[in-house]
Amino acid sequence: MTAGASRAVRIGPRGALALVCCGIIGVVAYGWPLLVAPAAGIAHGGDAPWTFALLLPLVLTVVLAEISEGGLDAKAVAMLGVLSALGAALRPLGAGTAGIETVFFLMILGGRVFGPGFGFVLGNTTLLTSALLTGGVGPWLPYQMLGAAWVGLGAGLLPGRRGRTELLVLAGYGAVAAVVYGLLLNLSFWPYTLGTDTALSFVPGAPLSDNLARLLAFDLATSLGWDVGRAVTTAVLVLAAGPVLLRTLRRAARRAAFVTPSDPR
Repeated sequence: MTAGASRAVRIGPRGALALVCCGIIGVVAYGWPLLVAPAAGIAHGGDAPWTFALLLPLVLTVVLAEISEGGLDAKAVAMLGVLSALGAALRPLGAGTAGIETVFFLMILGGRVFGPGFGFVLGNTTLLTSALLTGGVGPWLPYQMLGAAWVGLGAGLLPGRRGRTELLVLAGYGAVAAVVYGLLLNLSFWPYTLGTDTALSFVPGAPLSDNLARLLAFDLATSLGWDVGRAVTTAVLVLAAGPVLLRTLRRAARRAAFVTPSDPR
């Protein structure tokens, strides 16, 4: 069986194109302070984060629709519902407490077993469901959803490995992804948070290297401890729960006819 046939959600050409477009828009949505020209009006205003916060849900809707059209059948929807609900139930147990994050490992394992398309959708639905349950809906939610979607997508694109090596790869990926996720979320609101009169502030028109150094200093001063906590928690949960959950999810995938017993996933 081919690698593409082993995935619970198959990505067709239109879905792949939608993912690429979403990736480009996402890079702009997160990184506009570092990308826009100094003379551009957007570089001096506070409207950009709100504009992208309104735009991203529309973009994600289009991408999810394209991916669904490519092969999101009833069995995949059922599996997606189970994992999203489980993730939404787990997230309040740790989110915001010393950086402990109890949901990323599930998105990583789900994306690993069921493929990048499933991982992308799972990241979206998990963060959306948990936000609706906990009242965490706000302009930050689209950025969280897109970041989590990329985490699940990346897990599905990791090279094929099995056994202890696979767990180590997934744990290492989870740790790196957790830190990058935190940095991206900081980038989404940092430019308009501190004003312009501190050493950590975004400076419109400043060289890229200067603003990047200010961003890293802001991240170090405000949230790196939480990001490291998320990274450690994710890696530990992948190593601890991964063997059981990977076997369980792969067994469910075989019974749902997503994969065959000979499939390396």
